[in-house]
Amino acid sequence: MDEARELIIIGGGPAGYTAALYAARGELKPLVIEGFQWGGQLMATSDVENYPGYPEAVIGPKMMQDFRSQAERFGAEFVTDDVTSVDFSSQPFRVFVEKDEYRAEAVIVATGASARWLGSRPRAPAGARRLRLCDLRRGLLPRQSRSSWVAGGDSAFEEALFLTRFGTKVTLIHRRDDFRASQIMVNRARGNDKIELLTPYVVEEVLGDASVSGVRLRHAVSGVEREIEAQGLFVAIRARPQYEPLLGPARP
Repeated sequence: MDEARELIIIGGGPAGYTAALYAARGELKPLVIEGFQWGGQLMATSDVENYPGYPEAVIGPKMMQDFRSQAERFGAEFVTDDVTSVDFSSQPFRVFVEKDEYRAEAVIVATGASARWLGSRPRAPAGARRLRLCDLRRGLLPRQSRSSWVAGGDSAFEEALFLTRFGTKVTLIHRRDDFRASQIMVNRARGNDKIELLTPYVVEEVLGDASVSGVRLRHAVSGVEREIEAQGLFVAIRARPQYEPLLGPARP
């Protein structure tokens, strides 16, 4: 590309689309390189209840489509591909998507984050690398089954409550006694007889061969171990920044 733009936005999540909206309304004609997996982590979220303008809640993908459409309405352009490298050593800055080069006087980096897995931790529990700990939250677990969530934030509580709609009994496992989740989500879980809260426990082993059959836990204080049955294991242990094309690989 010969002509440099005023602005390139790297990232197609809530931050990237919001920046695109403001920039487009300011007639900066931004180019948004949104990535193949545009929409960010909200694309894997069921009900969003705490964002203004959606009084009846909204599913994450619908919300992200609204964000994108609003930015597009004011003239933002989109490239649905991943950035492979950048050159910020001089202006105009250069952004590469494979062999395609895009240049701009300013670049906004809004690449977001990706979920961490138990198997990516330095001391991963036995079986975590052997078994793929997948997100089955769209109701793919059999009815009347049991599942476990390893986390203590809003996402885990939200999805645990979601799974109970399908008859699933959910165990929430957290390494501390207190939760990071908002109090309203904790209260809802405690008031749901299909949800069990286990604290303070850490996962020592994922049980099962081709699929999850249970988990072995260790009490974080006493060290006493116990096993619980589970047909699904879900992990929401924070996230890691996605900046590999810009600064190199993220630390584990």
